[in-house]
Amino acid sequence: MANQGPWGGGGNGGGDDGDRDKRPPNQPWGDQQPPRGPRRPGSGEPQMPEIEELMKKGQERLRVLMGGRGGGGPTGGGGGGGRSSGPSFGFNRSTLVLVGLVALGLWAFSSFYRVQTNEKSVEFLFGRAVAVGTEGLNFAPFPFVTAEVVPVTNERVTEIGTGRSGPMDSGLMLTRDQNIVDMEYQVVWNISDPEKYLFNLADPSDTIRAVSESAMRDIIARSELAPILNRDRGAIANDLKDAVQRTLDAYQSGINVVRVNLDRADPPGEVIDAFREVQAAQQERDRLEKEADAYANRVLAQARGDAAAMLEQAEAYRAEAVNTAQGEAARFNSIYDEYVKAPEVTRRRMYLETMEQVLGDVDKVILDDTGGQGGSGVVPYLPLDQLRRSGGGDTSTGGTN
Repeated sequence: MANQGPWGGGGNGGGDDGDRDKRPPNQPWGDQQPPRGPRRPGSGEPQMPEIEELMKKGQERLRVLMGGRGGGGPTGGGGGGGRSSGPSFGFNRSTLVLVGLVALGLWAFSSFYRVQTNEKSVEFLFGRAVAVGTEGLNFAPFPFVTAEVVPVTNERVTEIGTGRSGPMDSGLMLTRDQNIVDMEYQVVWNISDPEKYLFNLADPSDTIRAVSESAMRDIIARSELAPILNRDRGAIANDLKDAVQRTLDAYQSGINVVRVNLDRADPPGEVIDAFREVQAAQQERDRLEKEADAYANRVLAQARGDAAAMLEQAEAYRAEAVNTAQGEAARFNSIYDEYVKAPEVTRRRMYLETMEQVLGDVDKVILDDTGGQGGSGVVPYLPLDQLRRSGGGDTSTGGTN
């Protein structure tokens, strides 16, 4: 036939197996019968039966899993040209319930989230913050509400003056006495308000760096070099912490400055040797000044002690003289009172007391002249006063005739 193709079919090449069985005997194969089983489209080789069976089993299992009931074979029955029908899939109530449960589980998995102890979350309704989640399990119905978890208690460190952030990260600053100091410090901070932290700052680390550097330059510009290098490091760190916190609060940044670590405060490296020599000279000057002050204090204290002793002695002498005069006056008054009462007796007593005072310390010998009339009865040359002064010494004289 003129319209037969090379395979014995029609010119369109779309006949099925039944058409191939009804082909006339004058087809191109000759007397040989074609192999049984379906052929691949566009190929003259028959398909392997094992592969066809595997495909049928797989299609049947897929229909069972998806709830399908129909089971027409790959080739249709008589009438209508019978084209090969694909696998039919059916959806019943159980399939819909299963799909709904899976969708509900995925939605719940996307809506529930957990917040750890060191975290807080911010919930957004179409991009607008509506709530802050706390520790534990939280619910944000997806996709209308989303949540972002932020660690709030973790300490973060911003280093300044180390040079690691580029050429602009320099710690060289000018002091009030026109000196240059190289500062290196750290700002330790955490998050106090996650909502403000997420919305009000585009780059928190760079903001803290800029604010800290500006505040430190202001503090150094009001200080002198020597206190910065020696004793005022703690005070500078506290002032910097307060200044940075005030500025960040004005920005409503939601950041809390925990502390400031002042790691290094040195002169620039180009003049470090000369600066050390100046420091050594200043220390020597301070030492000599302290030695002079110690000597002055010692001498002044000794002079003050001597003056106080002399004042005490003068005060004692004055008190003694006054008391003596007052005692003598009181004694005279008492004697006068007695004299008024008995003048003769008092006069004799005063005479005897006066003679006792006058002659009490005189080396004398008293001789009584009652031995005879007009004579003393004593050898005039006898040295009685020397014998008395010898006090028991050798009193022997020459022999007596």
